[in-house]
Amino acid sequence: MSKKPPTPKIPDTEEAWLSGELGTDEEFVAVAPDDAESIINEQLDLQPISIRLEKSLIEDFKLIAAMHGLGYQPLMRQSLKRFADCEKKRILREAAADMAARKKTEKGSQSEAALSEEPQKKAA
Repeated sequence: MSKKPPTPKIPDTEEAWLSGELGTDEEFVAVAPDDAESIINEQLDLQPISIRLEKSLIEDFKLIAAMHGLGYQPLMRQSLKRFADCEKKRILREAAADMAARKKTEKGSQSEAALSEEPQKKAA
């Protein structure tokens, strides 16, 4: 039985991509379809919007994003998602606490009504 020679390993490191050792061979280049952006947006369930923000806020996001190795728009999207998720949880917690308080009040009212009926029954 003959063994196959080992397949040479391709250096898959960040440095190989940054230096151009990987990812620059024109043999593998293809033009993206005209509707590539809309396909991506549809698949990721993204909707383009227009929003006006202070320049300093945008610069802050760009700085923070660069420190995390992200683009500033994905960072903004993550930040908005986190805020919306936390806000929904807070609202649901408050609603649940309100419902629990109302139920407790209703039970207390029913107990008081039952107690006030007992002396009347005994008197009759």
